[in-house]
Formats: sequence, C-alpha cells, structure tokens
Amino acid sequence: MNIGLILVLIGGLILTIGDVFMKQWSLNNNWSTFILGMFIWVIGLICLAFSFKSKNIAVASLIFSLSNVVFLTLLSWLYYKEPLTTYQILGMILGTSAIIFLEQ
Repeated sequence: MNIGLILVLIGGLILTIGDVFMKQWSLNNNWSTFILGMFIWVIGLICLAFSFKSKNIAVASLIFSLSNVVFLTLLSWLYYKEPLTTYQILGMILGTSAIIFLEQ
C-alpha cells in the first residue's frame, strides 16, 4: 500500500467526520459546529492534495469520494441505526471493488 492511497483513505475518513459535524449543525444550527466541520473538511482535502504527489488526480479524487461514501454509509448504519437497503449494500460493495480495481 503506497502513501498516496493511505492519504486518500485517511482524507476520506476525515471528510466523513466533517460530514457528521455538518449534519449536527444542520440539526441544531450551532455555528461553532459548522466552523469545526469546515475545519475538518479542509484537513481531509489537504490529505487529498498531498496524495496528488504520488497518485493520478482523477484516481485519487475518485477513491477519496468513494471512501467517504462507504464510510458514511457504514457510520449511518452503525451509529445512527439507519437501515441499509439491498441496493445500498450492493453500492458499497461496488464502491469498494472500484477502489480495489483503481489501485491495480
């Protein structure tokens, strides 16, 4: 596993954490939560930007987005107890498969 992939996956996970803060902001309109969410998003994007040094920009961006979606789906299922449909599970499998294929 190369450093570019590690940075992209960490960035996707950090972006997911920022998404959670933005969701909290949307529910309670607390502006400090909004600012924290934006700050966390920027850190995730910094990881993405540094991954461009060793990874193709299109591949890195796609893996970044796919990892964020997979992490968010798992988080919504595990933490928020939101049910997953068969199509959502299939989409996560396809997204994970895409990441694996893009790394070959």
